[in-house]
Amino acid sequence: MTTIKNIIFDFGGVLVDWNPRYFYRSYFNDDEEMEYFLSNICTTEWNAEHDRGVSFAENISQLQAKHPEWSEAIGMFRTGWESMMRSYIPESVELLKKLKAQGFHLYGLTNWSAETIPVAYKRFGFFSFFEGIVVSGEEGFIKPDLRLYNILLERYQLVPTECIFIDDNELNVTAANTLGIHGIYFTGALSVKASICAITK
Repeated sequence: MTTIKNIIFDFGGVLVDWNPRYFYRSYFNDDEEMEYFLSNICTTEWNAEHDRGVSFAENISQLQAKHPEWSEAIGMFRTGWESMMRSYIPESVELLKKLKAQGFHLYGLTNWSAETIPVAYKRFGFFSFFEGIVVSGEEGFIKPDLRLYNILLERYQLVPTECIFIDDNELNVTAANTLGIHGIYFTGALSVKASICAITK
């Protein structure tokens, strides 16, 4: 039997339903144009710079200078950000509550902007379940950089083999495994629950 004391959650895609399409679909009113914009202008890689600690103002202005023809749409990325965060994921939050009730210590390890994480904290009450949270935008590193995982482990004095880490990005799960953490690739709350049971039995 593996002794698991701590369960570490990613946020976006696991507990929080965030997608820029929730805002830009109504902005463009043209799915093809929207997909082009998100694939070629405001890309996932570009947005990751916010998670790394780059300010929205700096990142947006640099991209506007590079693509002036898309200037207005780029500027709306920050304006419309709250609309991109549609809701929490009910099944995952229910699992979170059950794990808390079972006595597990809950932690968060997220790639998220330091500017916008307070918006999530304010909107969703379940963040109060966490005993500690490490936010990439506050540290200057993003997963799967092992330095971010080590910040969490050292700050809260966690033993890797006593931890489970849940993330919807396989690279991030693999990184956790290299440190001795039990990584679970998130595809849904039901499969995560089964994986936790398999690890702890």
